[in-house]
Amino acid sequence: MRTSRTKIAALCSFLAIVSFQSCSSSKGTAVSSNSNIVVWQLGVLNASSVTADSKSGKPLTMSSPFGEAVQFDGKADGLFLDQNPLVNLRQFTVEVVFRPDPNGQPEQRFLQMGEVNGERLMMETRLTAENQWYLDAYIKSGDSSKALMDKSKVHPAGKWYHLAFVFDDGKMDTYVAGEHELEGRVKFSPFKSGRTSIGVRMNKVYWFKGAIARIRITPKCLAPSEFTISR
Repeated sequence: MRTSRTKIAALCSFLAIVSFQSCSSSKGTAVSSNSNIVVWQLGVLNASSVTADSKSGKPLTMSSPFGEAVQFDGKADGLFLDQNPLVNLRQFTVEVVFRPDPNGQPEQRFLQMGEVNGERLMMETRLTAENQWYLDAYIKSGDSSKALMDKSKVHPAGKWYHLAFVFDDGKMDTYVAGEHELEGRVKFSPFKSGRTSIGVRMNKVYWFKGAIARIRITPKCLAPSEFTISR
């Protein structure tokens, strides 16, 4: 699926609005919030992650159409946060603006929230030999788990995309560039604890090759018209 110039313009406009509402520029603040919305601007977050346990490898800050982003090398680069914005939530929307690059690992975990092997949310890519990727969105809660993945829903690597994972008390929906892809259900209890890893699974396997500009967590279910890129 190709990201149109219209959708890119809409995304840039929305990012500017978010920064304004948060009373902070995306170039000056790594984490901003507005009515409990959490926004991570990855390039600034990378610059502020200076402790040994908050960063792996040498993730590079880069310019992107969507503010300062981070380039992950697919081998050792990752960011780690001692927070999980999904704790106690039954409804949420996780949005990611990212660019999966060609020639990475077949399986890549670019976002994990929760515990290493316990309750967790993960957003992943599967990369084909033709450098096409498809989304895998996964939740585990207690003894229940669910993955939304369809290898026929492929997109070219090397381009910027907007992703959304909408969750409503066990109902799961995924979107790529504002278009609905998959839905499913899982028996669910709100997360009680956890951390966040970006660019890799929390136990440092399945490294992501590509760039991530921004992650936005909203504590409610957003309609497609409310996404960073609207339909």
